Amino acid sequence: QEQLVESGGGLVQTGGSLRLSCAASGFTLESYPIGWFRQAPGKEREGVSCISRRSYDTYYTDSVKGRFTISRDNAKNTVYLQMNNLKPEDTAVYYCAAVRDLTVQSMCVGRNAMDYWGKGTLVTVSS
Repeated sequence: QEQLVESGGGLVQTGGSLRLSCAASGFTLESYPIGWFRQAPGKEREGVSCISRRSYDTYYTDSVKGRFTISRDNAKNTVYLQMNNLKPEDTAVYYCAAVRDLTVQSMCVGRNAMDYWGKGTLVTVSS
């Protein structure tokens, strides 16, 4: 079964850190740019960070620049999102997605259809 599975979410205090993982099964992640998206209650889904297939290009939305770092280990078929200095406004369900043939900016900012979505992991940042 081809799927993406997120893990690593949880409850953390303001200023804390979490590392999210996105693991692929049934297909090779190396063939795809990967993005992390989030959706907070009552808000639209937004692209948080995206990474190209070989990690040459990355994109971060302005609100997470300097705090979040996206990376990938193609040998482990996994993409990570290291989140530091977390803020209450980072509270959301975080999803990873994969799609072929998009730039990282198009993937994160554009409203393009994805080939795969995970089911999400909840991140809650308490004040």
